[in-house]
Amino acid sequence: MIETLLIIEDEKLLGSELSRHYRTHGWEVVLASTLAEAKNLLFKKRIEPLLILSDMNLPDGNALDFMEAVKKEVNYAEWLFLTGYGSVPDSVRALRLGAYDFLEKPCDLDRLDLVVASAARSAVIQRRVIDQTKQGHRRYSPDAYLGHSSQAQNVRQLLTKLTEVPFSALIIGGESGTGKGLVARILHYGGFRALQPMIEVNCAALPRELLESELFGHEPGAFTGASSRHRGLLEQADGGTLFMDEIGEMPLDLQAKLLKVIEDHKVRRLGGEKEISVDVQIVAASNCDLEKMAQDGRFRADLYHRLSVFRVILPPLREAVEDLDELVPLFVAEYNAKAGRQVKHIPDEVWHKLKAHDWSGNVRELRNVIERCVLFSDGNIFPLQWLQLPSQSTPEKTDSTDTKPCIYLPLDGSMALDDMDKFIIKTALDRADNNLTAAARALGTTRETLRYRVRKYNLNNVE
Repeated sequence: MIETLLIIEDEKLLGSELSRHYRTHGWEVVLASTLAEAKNLLFKKRIEPLLILSDMNLPDGNALDFMEAVKKEVNYAEWLFLTGYGSVPDSVRALRLGAYDFLEKPCDLDRLDLVVASAARSAVIQRRVIDQTKQGHRRYSPDAYLGHSSQAQNVRQLLTKLTEVPFSALIIGGESGTGKGLVARILHYGGFRALQPMIEVNCAALPRELLESELFGHEPGAFTGASSRHRGLLEQADGGTLFMDEIGEMPLDLQAKLLKVIEDHKVRRLGGEKEISVDVQIVAASNCDLEKMAQDGRFRADLYHRLSVFRVILPPLREAVEDLDELVPLFVAEYNAKAGRQVKHIPDEVWHKLKAHDWSGNVRELRNVIERCVLFSDGNIFPLQWLQLPSQSTPEKTDSTDTKPCIYLPLDGSMALDDMDKFIIKTALDRADNNLTAAARALGTTRETLRYRVRKYNLNNVE
Protein backbone atom coordinates (compact mmCIF):
# COMPACT_ATOMS: atom_id res chain seq x y z
CA MET A 1 0.00 0.00 0.00
CA ILE A 2 1.35 3.43 -1.00
CA GLU A 3 1.29 5.90 1.92
CA THR A 4 1.34 9.69 1.73
CA LEU A 5 4.20 11.84 3.00
CA LEU A 6 3.51 15.56 3.41
CA ILE A 7 6.66 17.70 3.23
CA ILE A 8 6.40 21.33 4.38
CA GLU A 9 9.58 23.09 3.24
CA ASP A 10 10.08 26.61 1.88
CA GLU A 11 13.59 25.94 0.52
CA LYS A 12 12.74 24.83 -3.01
CA LEU A 13 15.95 22.90 -3.64
CA LEU A 14 15.73 20.92 -0.39
CA GLY A 15 12.00 20.33 -0.86
CA SER A 16 12.50 18.99 -4.39
CA GLU A 17 15.39 16.77 -3.32
CA LEU A 18 13.42 15.25 -0.42
CA SER A 19 10.39 14.74 -2.66
CA ARG A 20 12.44 12.95 -5.33
CA HIS A 21 14.23 10.81 -2.74
CA TYR A 22 11.11 9.54 -0.98
CA ARG A 23 9.18 8.95 -4.21
CA THR A 24 11.92 6.49 -5.17
CA HIS A 25 11.33 4.80 -1.79
CA GLY A 26 7.67 4.16 -2.60
CA TRP A 27 6.03 7.17 -0.94
CA GLU A 28 3.35 9.35 -2.46
CA VAL A 29 4.89 12.75 -1.70
CA VAL A 30 2.94 16.01 -1.44
CA LEU A 31 5.02 19.19 -1.15
CA ALA A 32 3.87 22.45 0.46
CA SER A 33 6.00 25.58 0.78
CA THR A 34 3.83 27.41 3.34
CA LEU A 35 1.62 26.53 6.31
CA ALA A 36 -1.43 27.94 4.50
CA GLU A 37 -0.77 25.60 1.59
CA ALA A 38 -0.37 22.66 4.00
CA LYS A 39 -3.64 23.57 5.74
CA ASN A 40 -5.42 23.66 2.39
CA LEU A 41 -4.07 20.21 1.52
CA LEU A 42 -5.14 18.74 4.86
CA PHE A 43 -8.60 20.23 5.23
CA LYS A 44 -9.85 21.10 1.75
CA LYS A 45 -8.20 18.47 -0.44
CA ARG A 46 -8.50 15.99 2.43
CA ILE A 47 -5.17 14.24 2.01
CA GLU A 48 -4.36 11.87 4.89
CA PRO A 49 -0.57 11.68 5.23
CA LEU A 50 0.99 8.96 7.32
CA LEU A 51 3.92 11.31 8.06
CA ILE A 52 4.37 15.08 8.07
CA LEU A 53 7.99 16.20 7.59
CA SER A 54 8.18 19.92 8.24
CA ASP A 55 10.66 22.77 8.50
CA MET A 56 10.31 24.67 11.76
CA ASN A 57 10.22 28.29 10.56
CA LEU A 58 8.14 29.04 7.47
CA PRO A 59 7.25 32.32 5.77
CA ASP A 60 3.77 32.45 7.30
CA GLY A 61 4.44 31.12 10.80
CA ASN A 62 5.96 28.60 13.15
CA ALA A 63 5.33 24.92 12.41
CA LEU A 64 4.95 24.09 16.12
CA ASP A 65 2.08 26.56 16.40
CA PHE A 66 0.55 24.96 13.31
CA MET A 67 0.92 21.47 14.79
CA GLU A 68 -0.67 22.55 18.07
CA ALA A 69 -3.64 24.03 16.18
CA VAL A 70 -4.36 21.02 13.95
CA LYS A 71 -3.09 18.07 16.02
CA LYS A 72 -6.56 16.99 17.21
CA GLU A 73 -7.88 16.84 13.64
CA VAL A 74 -4.70 15.26 12.23
CA ASN A 75 -4.16 12.67 14.96
CA TYR A 76 -3.60 9.90 12.41
CA ALA A 77 -0.11 11.16 11.38
CA GLU A 78 3.34 11.34 12.97
CA TRP A 79 5.24 14.65 12.84
CA LEU A 80 8.98 15.11 12.15
CA PHE A 81 10.66 18.50 12.34
CA LEU A 82 13.78 19.77 10.55
CA THR A 83 15.29 23.11 11.49
CA GLY A 84 18.47 25.07 10.89
CA TYR A 85 17.95 27.09 14.08
CA GLY A 86 17.26 24.43 16.68
CA SER A 87 16.93 25.29 20.34
CA VAL A 88 16.28 23.28 23.49
CA PRO A 89 12.91 25.00 24.22
CA ASP A 90 11.70 24.23 20.67
CA SER A 91 12.73 20.59 20.88
CA VAL A 92 11.09 20.21 24.29
CA ARG A 93 7.90 21.84 23.03
CA ALA A 94 7.86 19.65 19.91
CA LEU A 95 8.09 16.45 21.95
CA ARG A 96 5.53 17.74 24.44
CA LEU A 97 3.09 18.32 21.59
CA GLY A 98 3.59 14.74 20.42
CA ALA A 99 6.15 15.10 17.63
CA TYR A 100 8.02 11.90 16.80
CA ASP A 101 11.43 13.56 16.46
CA PHE A 102 13.19 16.92 16.14
CA LEU A 103 16.25 17.04 13.85
CA GLU A 104 18.71 19.82 13.01
CA LYS A 105 19.77 20.73 9.49
CA PRO A 106 21.82 19.60 7.78
CA CYS A 107 20.62 16.07 8.53
CA ASP A 108 22.37 13.03 7.10
CA LEU A 109 19.97 11.39 4.62
CA ASP A 110 20.66 7.87 5.89
CA ARG A 111 19.84 8.93 9.42
CA LEU A 112 16.67 10.67 8.19
CA ASP A 113 15.64 7.47 6.39
CA LEU A 114 15.94 5.50 9.62
CA VAL A 115 13.85 8.05 11.53
CA VAL A 116 11.23 8.17 8.75
CA ALA A 117 10.97 4.36 8.67
CA SER A 118 10.59 4.19 12.44
CA ALA A 119 8.01 6.99 12.47
CA ALA A 120 6.08 5.25 9.69
CA ARG A 121 5.85 2.04 11.74
CA SER A 122 4.62 4.03 14.73
CA ALA A 123 2.04 5.84 12.59
CA VAL A 124 0.73 2.57 11.10
CA ILE A 125 0.19 1.13 14.59
CA GLN A 126 -1.42 4.36 15.75
CA ARG A 127 -3.75 4.42 12.74
CA ARG A 128 -4.72 0.78 13.29
CA VAL A 129 -5.65 1.53 16.90
CA ILE A 130 -7.71 4.53 15.79
CA ASP A 131 -9.53 2.46 13.15
CA GLN A 132 -10.30 -0.30 15.65
CA THR A 133 -11.53 2.24 18.17
CA LYS A 134 -13.80 3.87 15.62
CA GLN A 135 -15.12 0.46 14.62
CA GLY A 136 -15.93 -0.34 18.24
CA HIS A 137 -17.60 3.03 18.79
CA ARG A 138 -19.69 2.85 15.61
CA ARG A 139 -22.51 1.22 17.56
CA TYR A 140 -22.88 4.51 19.44
CA SER A 141 -24.04 6.54 16.45
CA PRO A 142 -27.33 8.50 16.82
CA ASP A 143 -29.07 5.57 15.09
CA ALA A 144 -28.38 3.51 18.23
CA TYR A 145 -31.29 5.39 19.84
CA LEU A 146 -34.04 3.15 18.45
CA GLY A 147 -37.70 3.85 17.81
CA HIS A 148 -39.92 5.06 14.99
CA SER A 149 -42.21 7.21 17.15
CA SER A 150 -42.14 10.95 16.55
CA GLN A 151 -40.51 11.41 19.98
CA ALA A 152 -37.66 9.01 19.14
CA GLN A 153 -37.14 10.63 15.75
CA ASN A 154 -36.89 14.08 17.34
CA VAL A 155 -34.30 12.80 19.83
CA ARG A 156 -32.25 11.23 17.02
CA GLN A 157 -32.30 14.44 15.00
CA LEU A 158 -31.10 16.44 18.01
CA LEU A 159 -28.34 13.91 18.77
CA THR A 160 -27.16 14.07 15.16
CA LYS A 161 -26.82 17.84 15.39
CA LEU A 162 -25.08 17.70 18.77
CA THR A 163 -22.44 15.23 17.56
CA GLU A 164 -21.50 17.75 14.88
CA VAL A 165 -20.77 20.66 17.25
CA PRO A 166 -18.13 20.99 20.02
CA PHE A 167 -20.47 21.79 22.93
CA SER A 168 -19.02 22.37 26.41
CA ALA A 169 -21.90 21.20 28.60
CA LEU A 170 -25.29 19.55 28.26
CA ILE A 171 -28.14 18.20 30.40
CA ILE A 172 -29.96 14.94 29.70
CA GLY A 173 -33.37 14.71 31.36
CA GLY A 174 -35.96 11.98 31.58
CA GLU A 175 -37.30 9.30 33.89
CA SER A 176 -35.17 6.43 35.16
CA GLY A 177 -34.61 3.77 32.53
CA THR A 178 -35.18 5.97 29.47
CA GLY A 179 -31.60 5.58 28.20
CA LYS A 180 -29.67 8.57 29.53
CA GLY A 181 -26.45 6.53 29.72
CA LEU A 182 -26.84 5.44 26.09
CA VAL A 183 -27.39 9.03 24.96
CA ALA A 184 -24.28 10.18 26.86
CA ARG A 185 -22.18 7.56 25.04
CA ILE A 186 -23.68 8.55 21.69
CA LEU A 187 -22.74 12.18 22.34
CA HIS A 188 -19.18 11.24 23.29
CA TYR A 189 -18.32 8.48 20.84
CA GLY A 190 -20.17 10.12 17.98
CA GLY A 191 -18.60 13.54 18.54
CA PHE A 192 -15.24 15.29 18.31
CA ARG A 193 -13.87 13.70 21.50
CA ALA A 194 -14.50 10.07 20.54
CA LEU A 195 -10.82 9.09 20.76
CA GLN A 196 -10.41 10.72 24.18
CA PRO A 197 -11.54 9.19 27.50
CA MET A 198 -15.13 9.07 28.68
CA ILE A 199 -15.36 8.95 32.48
CA GLU A 200 -18.63 8.19 34.28
CA VAL A 201 -19.66 8.91 37.86
CA ASN A 202 -22.98 8.44 39.65
CA CYS A 203 -23.31 11.34 42.07
CA ALA A 204 -25.99 9.54 44.09
CA ALA A 205 -23.82 6.48 44.71
CA LEU A 206 -21.04 8.21 46.65
CA PRO A 207 -21.08 10.05 50.00
CA ARG A 208 -20.11 13.72 49.93
CA GLU A 209 -16.48 13.34 51.08
CA LEU A 210 -15.74 10.49 48.70
CA LEU A 211 -17.44 12.26 45.79
CA GLU A 212 -15.31 15.37 46.35
CA SER A 213 -12.12 13.31 46.39
CA GLU A 214 -13.17 11.31 43.32
CA LEU A 215 -14.05 14.40 41.28
CA PHE A 216 -11.23 16.76 42.18
CA GLY A 217 -8.49 14.36 43.31
CA HIS A 218 -6.25 14.76 46.36
CA GLU A 219 -2.66 15.07 47.45
CA PRO A 220 -0.97 12.83 50.06
CA GLY A 221 -2.05 13.82 53.57
CA ALA A 222 -5.07 15.86 52.41
CA PHE A 223 -7.23 13.86 54.82
CA THR A 224 -6.99 10.76 57.00
CA GLY A 225 -6.19 7.79 54.81
CA ALA A 226 -4.89 9.83 51.85
CA SER A 227 -1.50 8.16 51.64
CA SER A 228 -0.83 8.83 47.95
CA ARG A 229 -1.71 11.26 45.18
CA HIS A 230 -5.00 10.64 43.38
CA ARG A 231 -5.92 12.13 40.00
CA GLY A 232 -9.56 13.10 40.12
CA LEU A 233 -12.14 12.19 37.50
CA LEU A 234 -11.99 15.71 36.04
CA GLU A 235 -8.27 15.21 35.36
CA GLN A 236 -8.80 11.71 34.04
CA ALA A 237 -11.40 13.02 31.59
CA ASP A 238 -9.08 15.76 30.27
CA GLY A 239 -9.67 16.12 26.54
CA GLY A 240 -12.76 13.91 26.73
CA THR A 241 -16.13 13.73 28.47
CA LEU A 242 -17.21 13.51 32.10
CA PHE A 243 -20.68 11.94 32.39
CA MET A 244 -22.24 12.93 35.72
CA ASP A 245 -25.34 10.83 36.33
CA GLU A 246 -27.88 11.89 38.97
CA ILE A 247 -26.19 15.28 39.30
CA GLY A 248 -29.23 16.56 41.21
CA GLU A 249 -27.97 14.55 44.22
CA MET A 250 -24.67 16.48 44.37
CA PRO A 251 -24.30 18.64 47.54
CA LEU A 252 -24.57 22.40 46.95
CA ASP A 253 -21.03 23.19 48.10
CA LEU A 254 -19.57 20.71 45.59
CA GLN A 255 -21.77 22.23 42.90
CA ALA A 256 -20.00 25.54 43.52
CA LYS A 257 -16.57 23.90 43.11
CA LEU A 258 -17.71 22.16 39.91
CA LEU A 259 -18.97 25.44 38.49
CA LYS A 260 -15.58 27.06 39.10
CA VAL A 261 -13.82 24.22 37.27
CA ILE A 262 -16.18 24.54 34.30
CA GLU A 263 -15.73 28.32 34.15
CA ASP A 264 -11.94 28.43 34.69
CA HIS A 265 -10.99 25.13 33.00
CA LYS A 266 -8.77 24.48 36.02
CA VAL A 267 -8.99 22.06 38.93
CA ARG A 268 -7.18 22.02 42.26
CA ARG A 269 -6.75 18.72 44.09
CA LEU A 270 -7.72 18.50 47.76
CA GLY A 271 -4.68 19.56 49.76
CA GLY A 272 -2.97 20.87 46.61
CA GLU A 273 -1.52 24.32 46.02
CA LYS A 274 -1.46 24.55 42.23
CA GLU A 275 -4.25 24.56 39.68
CA ILE A 276 -4.21 22.04 36.83
CA SER A 277 -5.62 22.96 33.42
CA VAL A 278 -8.34 20.62 32.15
CA ASP A 279 -10.43 20.58 28.99
CA VAL A 280 -13.55 18.57 29.80
CA GLN A 281 -16.93 18.25 28.15
CA ILE A 282 -19.58 17.86 30.87
CA VAL A 283 -22.67 15.72 30.22
CA ALA A 284 -25.00 15.84 33.23
CA ALA A 285 -28.07 13.65 33.69
CA SER A 286 -30.92 13.60 36.17
CA ASN A 287 -34.36 12.04 36.47
CA CYS A 288 -35.46 15.14 38.41
CA ASP A 289 -36.51 18.49 37.01
CA LEU A 290 -33.29 20.46 37.57
CA GLU A 291 -34.91 23.72 36.51
CA LYS A 292 -37.57 23.39 39.22
CA MET A 293 -34.92 22.31 41.73
CA ALA A 294 -32.95 25.46 40.87
CA GLN A 295 -36.06 27.59 41.42
CA ASP A 296 -36.66 25.91 44.78
CA GLY A 297 -33.03 26.41 45.86
CA ARG A 298 -32.22 22.68 45.89
CA PHE A 299 -29.81 23.04 42.96
CA ARG A 300 -27.53 25.98 42.19
CA ALA A 301 -29.16 28.16 39.57
CA ASP A 302 -25.80 29.37 38.21
CA LEU A 303 -24.60 25.80 37.68
CA TYR A 304 -27.91 24.84 36.06
CA HIS A 305 -27.66 27.71 33.57
CA ARG A 306 -24.01 26.86 32.84
CA LEU A 307 -24.81 23.21 32.20
CA SER A 308 -27.97 23.76 30.17
CA VAL A 309 -26.20 24.98 27.03
CA PHE A 310 -28.27 22.22 25.43
CA ARG A 311 -30.97 20.00 26.91
CA VAL A 312 -32.01 16.56 25.69
CA ILE A 313 -35.26 15.33 27.26
CA LEU A 314 -35.92 11.62 26.73
CA PRO A 315 -39.57 10.51 26.47
CA PRO A 316 -40.96 7.76 28.75
CA LEU A 317 -41.74 4.48 27.01
CA ARG A 318 -45.46 4.64 27.86
CA GLU A 319 -45.73 7.76 25.66
CA ALA A 320 -44.07 6.02 22.72
CA VAL A 321 -45.40 2.44 22.89
CA GLU A 322 -44.99 2.07 19.12
CA ASP A 323 -41.24 1.88 19.78
CA LEU A 324 -41.87 -1.56 21.30
CA ASP A 325 -42.07 -2.87 17.73
CA GLU A 326 -38.32 -2.24 17.39
CA LEU A 327 -37.14 -2.69 20.96
CA VAL A 328 -38.75 -6.05 21.76
CA PRO A 329 -37.29 -8.00 18.77
CA LEU A 330 -33.91 -6.39 19.43
CA PHE A 331 -33.85 -7.51 23.07
CA VAL A 332 -35.17 -10.97 22.16
CA ALA A 333 -32.34 -11.40 19.64
CA GLU A 334 -29.80 -10.13 22.20
CA TYR A 335 -30.79 -12.63 24.88
CA ASN A 336 -31.23 -15.42 22.34
CA ALA A 337 -27.55 -14.93 21.50
CA LYS A 338 -26.46 -14.67 25.15
CA ALA A 339 -28.43 -17.66 26.45
CA GLY A 340 -28.49 -19.89 23.36
CA ARG A 341 -32.31 -19.70 23.05
CA GLN A 342 -34.37 -19.78 19.83
CA VAL A 343 -37.35 -17.53 20.60
CA LYS A 344 -38.71 -16.33 17.25
CA HIS A 345 -42.49 -16.01 17.49
CA ILE A 346 -44.18 -13.43 19.74
CA PRO A 347 -47.94 -14.18 20.10
CA ASP A 348 -50.52 -11.42 19.66
CA GLU A 349 -51.58 -11.77 23.30
CA VAL A 350 -48.02 -10.98 24.40
CA TRP A 351 -47.94 -7.89 22.18
CA HIS A 352 -51.28 -6.77 23.60
CA LYS A 353 -50.06 -7.07 27.19
CA LEU A 354 -46.73 -5.36 26.41
CA LYS A 355 -48.47 -2.39 24.81
CA ALA A 356 -51.08 -2.13 27.56
CA HIS A 357 -48.50 -1.99 30.35
CA ASP A 358 -47.60 1.36 31.96
CA TRP A 359 -43.77 0.81 31.87
CA SER A 360 -42.89 2.88 34.91
CA GLY A 361 -39.31 1.54 34.62
CA ASN A 362 -39.19 2.37 30.90
CA VAL A 363 -36.64 0.64 28.64
CA ARG A 364 -34.71 -0.79 31.59
CA GLU A 365 -37.86 -2.51 32.84
CA LEU A 366 -38.64 -3.76 29.32
CA ARG A 367 -35.15 -5.22 28.97
CA ASN A 368 -35.49 -7.08 32.28
CA VAL A 369 -38.90 -8.50 31.30
CA ILE A 370 -37.59 -9.72 27.93
CA GLU A 371 -34.51 -11.25 29.56
CA ARG A 372 -36.66 -13.22 32.02
CA CYS A 373 -39.02 -14.50 29.34
CA VAL A 374 -36.25 -15.54 26.94
CA LEU A 375 -34.23 -17.30 29.64
CA PHE A 376 -37.29 -19.28 30.80
CA SER A 377 -38.50 -20.11 27.28
CA ASP A 378 -38.75 -23.79 26.25
CA GLY A 379 -39.13 -23.40 22.51
CA ASN A 380 -39.38 -20.79 19.79
CA ILE A 381 -42.54 -19.12 21.18
CA PHE A 382 -42.27 -16.18 23.55
CA PRO A 383 -43.73 -17.45 26.88
CA LEU A 384 -46.71 -15.44 28.08
CA GLN A 385 -46.66 -16.90 31.59
CA TRP A 386 -43.31 -15.26 32.44
CA LEU A 387 -44.30 -11.70 31.55
CA GLN A 388 -45.52 -11.19 35.14
CA LEU A 389 -46.42 -7.57 34.52
CA PRO A 390 -48.02 -5.80 37.50
CA SER A 391 -51.86 -5.75 37.31
CA GLN A 392 -51.64 -8.18 34.38
CA SER A 393 -50.60 -11.33 36.22
CA THR A 394 -51.58 -14.52 34.43
CA PRO A 395 -53.19 -17.25 36.56
CA GLU A 396 -50.84 -20.19 36.84
CA LYS A 397 -51.77 -23.82 37.35
CA THR A 398 -50.81 -25.07 40.79
CA ASP A 399 -51.36 -28.18 42.87
CA SER A 400 -54.57 -28.41 44.87
CA THR A 401 -52.49 -28.38 48.05
CA ASP A 402 -51.39 -24.83 47.22
CA THR A 403 -54.91 -23.45 46.62
CA LYS A 404 -57.97 -23.00 48.78
CA PRO A 405 -60.53 -25.79 48.18
CA CYS A 406 -63.41 -24.66 45.97
CA ILE A 407 -66.74 -26.07 44.82
CA TYR A 408 -68.29 -25.00 41.52
CA LEU A 409 -72.09 -24.91 41.25
CA PRO A 410 -74.33 -24.21 38.24
CA LEU A 411 -76.40 -21.04 38.49
CA ASP A 412 -78.55 -21.69 35.46
CA GLY A 413 -81.56 -23.11 37.38
CA SER A 414 -80.66 -26.73 36.69
CA MET A 415 -80.01 -27.43 40.37
CA ALA A 416 -82.41 -26.74 43.27
CA LEU A 417 -81.25 -25.02 46.46
CA ASP A 418 -81.56 -28.21 48.56
CA ASP A 419 -79.66 -30.16 45.92
CA MET A 420 -76.88 -27.56 46.10
CA ASP A 421 -76.83 -27.85 49.89
CA LYS A 422 -76.64 -31.67 49.68
CA PHE A 423 -73.90 -31.50 47.00
CA ILE A 424 -71.78 -29.13 49.09
CA ILE A 425 -72.04 -31.32 52.21
CA LYS A 426 -71.35 -34.54 50.32
CA THR A 427 -68.30 -33.00 48.58
CA ALA A 428 -66.93 -31.72 51.88
CA LEU A 429 -67.40 -35.15 53.47
CA ASP A 430 -65.73 -36.90 50.55
CA ARG A 431 -62.71 -34.59 50.78
CA ALA A 432 -62.51 -35.18 54.56
CA ASP A 433 -62.79 -38.97 54.16
CA ASN A 434 -66.24 -38.84 55.88
CA ASN A 435 -64.73 -37.24 58.99
CA LEU A 436 -67.63 -35.16 60.37
CA THR A 437 -65.43 -32.89 62.48
CA ALA A 438 -63.03 -32.09 59.60
CA ALA A 439 -65.89 -31.49 57.18
CA ALA A 440 -67.64 -29.15 59.65
CA ARG A 441 -64.40 -27.19 60.08
CA ALA A 442 -64.02 -26.86 56.28
CA LEU A 443 -67.62 -25.63 55.93
CA GLY A 444 -67.34 -23.20 58.85
CA THR A 445 -70.19 -24.76 60.86
CA THR A 446 -70.63 -26.89 64.01
CA ARG A 447 -70.48 -30.65 64.20
CA GLU A 448 -74.10 -30.80 65.46
CA THR A 449 -75.43 -28.67 62.60
CA LEU A 450 -73.61 -30.76 60.03
CA ARG A 451 -74.85 -34.04 61.65
CA TYR A 452 -78.44 -32.75 61.38
CA ARG A 453 -78.01 -32.04 57.66
CA VAL A 454 -76.33 -35.41 57.05
CA ARG A 455 -79.41 -37.12 58.52
CA LYS A 456 -81.70 -34.81 56.57
CA TYR A 457 -80.11 -35.77 53.23
CA ASN A 458 -79.60 -39.42 54.25
CA LEU A 459 -75.78 -39.30 53.89
CA ASN A 460 -74.48 -42.36 55.74
CA ASN A 461 -71.07 -43.80 56.66
CA VAL A 462 -70.06 -40.66 58.54
CA GLU A 463 -67.67 -40.77 61.50
